[in-house]
Amino acid sequence: MANETTNKQVILRDFVVGFPKETDLYVTSGTLTLRVPEGSTGVLVKNLYLSCDPYMRGRMKKSRPGDGYVEAFQPGSPISGFGVCRVVDSGNPDFKKGDLVWGITGWEEYSLISAPENLFKIKHTDGIPLSYYTGLLGIAGMTAYVGFFEVCSPKKGDTVFVSAASGAVGQLVGQFAKLTGCYVVGSAGSKEKVDLLKNKFKFDDAFNYKEEPDLDAALKRYFSDGIDIYFENVGGKMLDAVLLNMRRHGRIAACGMISQYNLQQPEGVHNLAQIIFKEIRMVGFLLTEYFRQYPKYLEMVLPLIREGKIVYVEDTAEGLENAAGALVGLFSGKNIGKQVVVVAHE
Repeated sequence: MANETTNKQVILRDFVVGFPKETDLYVTSGTLTLRVPEGSTGVLVKNLYLSCDPYMRGRMKKSRPGDGYVEAFQPGSPISGFGVCRVVDSGNPDFKKGDLVWGITGWEEYSLISAPENLFKIKHTDGIPLSYYTGLLGIAGMTAYVGFFEVCSPKKGDTVFVSAASGAVGQLVGQFAKLTGCYVVGSAGSKEKVDLLKNKFKFDDAFNYKEEPDLDAALKRYFSDGIDIYFENVGGKMLDAVLLNMRRHGRIAACGMISQYNLQQPEGVHNLAQIIFKEIRMVGFLLTEYFRQYPKYLEMVLPLIREGKIVYVEDTAEGLENAAGALVGLFSGKNIGKQVVVVAHE
């Protein structure tokens, strides 16, 4: 039939224990009718770019009540995440064929989205790569903006440390901090990433945490007077060392703890008493509570992009056949910058 097409999908084989492997996911192909079902208020979209994000690891394991803030993926079904899409058909008056949107979609060529009210329309495409809406102009950008400005309340002259600093969020936190007039140091896991932080993102300094046998000593080298703001992406030993080096009334935005996601027994944090002694404010945050601020974020960041004051690095994987490798690679630090899967070029 003319209105049917094949639909390639990335499927979770089974719940994952320990470090995920590419074989935990597989690609299959079915058929799909290119129409929204009669009476539905959903939209049918063609997926263009998919976002690989660390939080997706939590959705790959069997969940228990209270385990997480998003539902687990179901074995035998397509996984899902944030992506950029084009509307193919719509049963919703707010969306029409041809609209570009970003939001939660399936890891497949086409997805039927039954709750399109959670999608964001893309209105700014002049001279800006559409893939940026998986990162800089999407979930990663908003995460950096909310965590740094809303949670950490920065001021000029603050000392800022960012872990996993070359990733999708970290690279932006560092640049926002520099634009605010802060002193910024980042950590990453290779010489190439450290060079990127210092030369492209203009961090004041950076170090390879894998080459530091004593993280406490390393932080004292870069922050002789202590850290005002820590943007937390990794947890574990790094968080322990940071707590020893925080200044009085320091602020910590707990965004992620990627070093812990694949451990069956998470590492303990031993220096939590520092939160009391130094009156540190450590706040975890979920972006869903801040989506209403998206227009405010765009108002701030779009001029910075157009003026060349913000740069963004993407690591792209072509095709759904390479999606599993791209996602799993996040957990061993293979990506440099924001990891994106290209499903279809516009």
